[in-house]
Amino acid sequence: MINKENNSQTPIIERPANYKPPRNLSSWLIGRPLSTADAPHETIGKTVGLAVFASDALSSNAYATQEILVVLAAAGTIAFGYVFPISIAIVLLLTIVSISYIQVIHSYPDGGGAYVVARDNLGELPGLVAAAALLTDYILTVSVSISSGVAQIVSAYPDLYEYRVVMSVAAVVFIMMINLRGVRESGAAIAVPSIAFIVIMFIAILAGMYKYFAGTLGVVIDPPEMHHVEGALVAVTPFLILHAFSSGTAALTGIEAISNGITAFKEPRSKNAAITLTWMAAILACLFLGISFLTSQTGAVPSEFETVISQLARTVFGGQGIPYYAVILATTIILILAANTAYAGFPRLSALMSMDGFLPRQLAYRGSRLVYSRGIVALAILSSLLIVIFQASVTRLIPLYAIGVFLSFTLAQFGMALRWKRSGSLHPEKKEEGSHRVSALHYDPLWRLKMITNGFGAICTGVVMFVFAITKFKDGAYVVLILIPLLIGVLWMIHLHYKNLARHLSLENIGIIPHHATRHRVIMPVSGVHQGTLAALRYARMLSDDVTAVHVVIEPADAERVRAKWETWGGGVRLVLLDSPYRLFVEPILGYISDVADVRQPGETITVVVPEFVSDNRFAGALHTNTANILREQLKNKQGIVITNVPYHVHEESIV
Repeated sequence: MINKENNSQTPIIERPANYKPPRNLSSWLIGRPLSTADAPHETIGKTVGLAVFASDALSSNAYATQEILVVLAAAGTIAFGYVFPISIAIVLLLTIVSISYIQVIHSYPDGGGAYVVARDNLGELPGLVAAAALLTDYILTVSVSISSGVAQIVSAYPDLYEYRVVMSVAAVVFIMMINLRGVRESGAAIAVPSIAFIVIMFIAILAGMYKYFAGTLGVVIDPPEMHHVEGALVAVTPFLILHAFSSGTAALTGIEAISNGITAFKEPRSKNAAITLTWMAAILACLFLGISFLTSQTGAVPSEFETVISQLARTVFGGQGIPYYAVILATTIILILAANTAYAGFPRLSALMSMDGFLPRQLAYRGSRLVYSRGIVALAILSSLLIVIFQASVTRLIPLYAIGVFLSFTLAQFGMALRWKRSGSLHPEKKEEGSHRVSALHYDPLWRLKMITNGFGAICTGVVMFVFAITKFKDGAYVVLILIPLLIGVLWMIHLHYKNLARHLSLENIGIIPHHATRHRVIMPVSGVHQGTLAALRYARMLSDDVTAVHVVIEPADAERVRAKWETWGGGVRLVLLDSPYRLFVEPILGYISDVADVRQPGETITVVVPEFVSDNRFAGALHTNTANILREQLKNKQGIVITNVPYHVHEESIV
């Protein structure tokens, strides 16, 4: 019906789409489709948020101490005494990084983490570097956590060693299916095992500490074959200690995840996200220090055949009894579910980047369960490929993992340091207005302290990153050093394409639409109002004076922009707004066309005119949905309906 509150001369019609997706196999696997109106109910609280976003950071306790021992093994078992002092230094760095990301959460309440911080404070190129590092980090998070979880199973059941790759890929698919069901359901599914892991690990550590002070702790019985170190033993040098420190900082992985997924939290979301990050950092620090201390006291050794956690558990509990298997089971589950952190962060980050024009626009579309399902599937495919290539080896995957993590840490903290410097230059009674993703910046009396804290943290994480790049270069770190620049190049080419397209479609400095009339009834789907739309509209009005533009309302904010532009550029042609609460595009259009076809006059022909972007660059074509072909396939068997696409050609001279 016509919106009576709209007094403009251009008719704007709002009409709900009554189409509701039917139940099918997809509904059985991932749940019934959710309406856009259900989005506020899909947000999560602090406890579930801890399970969703902290599982990666908490699970790093399972391998962080072991990675320190792997490096120290080069100097022999006598060097294992340094594991606890190194762990204390890592916890200090964890504190600095956590404080920095709490500041990020309050300053950038719409998420984006290091990507948005770097782009806002350092520029577009550093933002792309941070984005490439984060995307790589998330892919490796899934690969490392799943592989580490399967390694725990293999530690308890060595006969399964040959099947570790198949088991890992199956676990990736399983976690993917959980996340396709939505944030709230996936969070509820992993909340219990995540909390169980925390409780069981604290019980194990407290039991170990009790035995240590009682003098009954003992050492590992029948330790496994130690991780092989090539060459002769080396001396304990400052560089070896720094190398071990860098490897142990794997415990920090996942700290940034909450800052990327702030929008998943209930209001006040910044406050809830910051509290959750504080909980996560405190729990992580206590578990990491406890495991490292007991490891140094029990003589656990790094091994591919039995993890440090397994050795520690059977020493503390006096063998492989029920408590031992409880630790192994809890650790295995949390390691596998740690991939959930990446599934929560990667799709949100890729959607944010797609809205900025650095990734295909399709990644910004939410699926039937109000999650970015395309991003979730893409993450599963990429991480599975890595697991197959590196044969599910945690030690081989870790060198790739840490560089991207600490590159994003460094850029985020350096960007925040510059933000505090800007804050100090403001007048105490004035503030700098923020954008839609950035909170307003005002004078902060503690700006010097915050700037120094973030600056020092950036130096520390930067040093760790360079040490990783140097020491792990031949072990596979070179892959990331090549992959990140290549990924930046791909992101930039995608951005150039969208910028070039926007320039060609711009409505600036163009003339009035000429009026034409002919005998046809024309329906024209409209996704947006730009030069391509107006070219199709000119053609439609050449066919008939009876032209109806149809826009499917998926996001209300986008619909308002289309309404405003259409009132200016629509030339008096009526616009029908089809409300689509389940974010479907083709089905509401088809339903509207069928309704019109049912009441048409005898002999009347309905022409569906579809604007189509055409590029001479094949790569660019993959970045756009071909609506004309979809509608033609659906309507080609209906009599009296003609589908025609109006191509708008754009010369992609700026894309290599």
